Amino acid sequence: MPASGLLLGALFFCLSILVIHSVWRQRKIRSRLPPGPTPLPFIGNYLQLSTQKMYDSLMKIGEKYGPVFTVHLGPRTVIVLTGYEAVKEALVDQAEEFSGRGEQATFSWLIEEFGVVFSNGERARQLRLFSITTLRDFGMGKRGIEERIQEEAGFLIEALRDTKGVAIDPTFFLSRTVSNVINSIVFGDRFDYEDKQFLALLRMVLGSFQFTATSMGQLYEMFSGVMKHLPGPQQQAFKELKVLEDFITEKVRQNQATLDPNSPRNFIDSFLIKMQEEKKNPNTEFFMRNLVMTTLNLFFAGTETVSTTLRYGFILLMKHPEVEAKIYEEINQVIGWNRSPKFEDKAKMPYTEAVIHEIQRFGNMIPVGLARRVTKDTNFRGYLIPKGTEVYPMLGSVLRDRNFFACPEAFNPQHFLDEKGQFKKNDGFVPFSIGKRYCFGEGLARMELFLFLTTILQNFHFQSPLPTEAIDISPKMVGFATIPPTYTMSFLPRG
Repeated sequence: MPASGLLLGALFFCLSILVIHSVWRQRKIRSRLPPGPTPLPFIGNYLQLSTQKMYDSLMKIGEKYGPVFTVHLGPRTVIVLTGYEAVKEALVDQAEEFSGRGEQATFSWLIEEFGVVFSNGERARQLRLFSITTLRDFGMGKRGIEERIQEEAGFLIEALRDTKGVAIDPTFFLSRTVSNVINSIVFGDRFDYEDKQFLALLRMVLGSFQFTATSMGQLYEMFSGVMKHLPGPQQQAFKELKVLEDFITEKVRQNQATLDPNSPRNFIDSFLIKMQEEKKNPNTEFFMRNLVMTTLNLFFAGTETVSTTLRYGFILLMKHPEVEAKIYEEINQVIGWNRSPKFEDKAKMPYTEAVIHEIQRFGNMIPVGLARRVTKDTNFRGYLIPKGTEVYPMLGSVLRDRNFFACPEAFNPQHFLDEKGQFKKNDGFVPFSIGKRYCFGEGLARMELFLFLTTILQNFHFQSPLPTEAIDISPKMVGFATIPPTYTMSFLPRG
């Protein structure tokens, strides 16, 4: 037999063995896992999933297999949890077992398992505790950060006045403002709104965040092992993330050169001091890569999530001008015009608080939740989930659970108001997740959303260039993230 024939035969034999092994392995794993559609070798359940509507695809599979099911994203085996009961049972009732962090392929390309968000085990525990404590030391959740937010809101009001009522895209007006709050904690200073480097960084944050919601972003989530080596839009996302990393690294270098161990100026300084304290500990988690990645986590999350929520909120208020009018009325009654809003005003403004909650619920910013990972072999609802298996707690399915929200597909602040018009809590409100890995920036985000929204509405009335009935509030994209529609609006000064 010619050598080429032997080579082809050997290649065919090896491929056959790989396919048989893949099928055998999947069957062995599937025999213990929750039910789900039958996967094919290598591509998993790709044929049952729409990369343009991943969230909807997963929810449709859930209608057939129930609130706990297994799906194969290419070679990745993922347990999907839908509805409040399943998510709560996992993340709260079995919090320790479900406290691991799964993969978000776009960000994991750079971050891997370093930094506070995507780490696991002892590293995650130490970095999370340090981050919460240090952010609190620099005023997060205290009067100091409220004054910083109020000051930044003042800069935003000036910038919006300068638009003189011309229709604008509010995207970077909002991201500059929100980012500067976390910047003041992490870097110890704010950026000027016209700083070109700052604007470039914000475009990169937005670009990489939006990529995770695109069809290609979902495809990359399934086949990152191959696609990271191929040309495509994922390479642009990688490039943007790398520039962000380089920016953080340079900031750290500058802090190192001027560090006073007795007087930390910001989060980076505090981490550097901790590194010095633990330099003789061979098992320390306080080293340079964890510093850079934790800082990047804080900068990214502290910039994009709140600003995107506000951006969605503005178009919802233009679609529902009666809601904007009622917030304005409450501002007039409680705050007036002679002072800036304070966070303590929130307790006397139940309608405004209900609207903010409904914006977050409807906006559904991270619909599939940040992936979890079980930390050991776990029995859950009669199934055995092997250690290391990834889990998608579908936060969007909780935010639209009909057991908690009467009209889940509609924007309706009544979801958070009782019959007397007072604010009422709702267990289905989980935009910050729940359990051991909930978002520890929740307190800051709540304060920002309230103070920025009330300060803006105290000073401006919103106007769309479109008639109300023509305003489309459906999201532009839904993938890992929900991206609100692109629009323009005018900020008309109140007279």
